[in-house]
Amino acid sequence: MDEGTSLIFETYSQVDVQNAFRLTLGITLMTVVVTAFFGVITAWVLARDDFPGRNLLNAVVDLPMAVSPVIVGLMAVLLFGRNGWFEPFFAARGIQIIFAVPSMVIVTIFISIPFVIREVTPVLQEIGTDEEEAAKTLGASSLQTFWRVTLPNIKWALFYGIALSAARAMGEIGAVLIVSGVLQGQNETATLCIFRAIEERLDAQAYVVALTLAAVSILLLIAIEFFKHRRSKEIAR
Repeated sequence: MDEGTSLIFETYSQVDVQNAFRLTLGITLMTVVVTAFFGVITAWVLARDDFPGRNLLNAVVDLPMAVSPVIVGLMAVLLFGRNGWFEPFFAARGIQIIFAVPSMVIVTIFISIPFVIREVTPVLQEIGTDEEEAAKTLGASSLQTFWRVTLPNIKWALFYGIALSAARAMGEIGAVLIVSGVLQGQNETATLCIFRAIEERLDAQAYVVALTLAAVSILLLIAIEFFKHRRSKEIAR
């Protein structure tokens, strides 16, 4: 076994690195589930309903893209930190939000959710409501209409948004750096592991973790391009 391969296995065998990858995977999966669910609902509301405040909601959707992730982290501290607006509610129930995994999940979801909304909304607007109304005329319920008509029509846009959301979640560092407390082996994601390793001059470890994330990002990029191509074909029909 050469020195490079030995270094890779040595890095992967470290408990802190394994925990960082597990936490990153867990946060990414939770982010994908939540952003997919609420992203589709929000996209549906924006595409199908006309109500007072719709333009405001449409602008709020872009807010996570307009502000720095560091500001998002600081806002989370303001809301859930000591003397924060919601801190008494959760403290009374023994729930720690800030400097714990829940706050890391919250800020990651907030930053990632626009990707799903912005990919699904134009497709919903493009396909219109004719097929949905026809299904309801034939006796389908709203839920049956969504699963059998709407979802198949938006699936590639949804997958595209999910892939973008996952990529954003895995690479996030600014907001999670603020809210995590950076507890090694506990609240440390893969990006935070890289950050710490560089600070401690563990360059080799940082490179291995970074290359791993890069490899996963390349796979996601390939998936994104595939979903983008399929979505374009669906819209062109």
